[in-house]
Amino acid sequence: MLLALWDHRIQAAAVLLFAVGFVTLLLHRNLLKKIIGLNIMDTAAYLFLTSVGYIAGRKPPIITGGDRDPASYVNPLPAGLVLTGIVVSVSVTALMLALTIRLYRRYHTLDLDQIYQMALGEQEEGK
Repeated sequence: MLLALWDHRIQAAAVLLFAVGFVTLLLHRNLLKKIIGLNIMDTAAYLFLTSVGYIAGRKPPIITGGDRDPASYVNPLPAGLVLTGIVVSVSVTALMLALTIRLYRRYHTLDLDQIYQMALGEQEEGK
């Protein structure tokens, strides 16, 4: 059991990182901590995809010479997925931070419960 875990230590680290990010996302009320938790989860997913896509003994998928056997190269699809995911993650993080700044300027707090209570109060005043 321990030997099998050691053989898959990178995947185990990715699962542990994902769990840390998920717990951070669920248990903290501060919006910045939630954003950090989501980024930890993203990083764990990229680490897992990268570790699964790597095959020891194979070359990068750049054909430069006479070796045109596809079995001697690593599949480039996981790397492409990771790069695309990083771009999307950065964009989503930027949007979340912009919305967090707007919420802070309006309610002067980053606590989700307080923001919710103030928003309910504003809604009741508007009726």
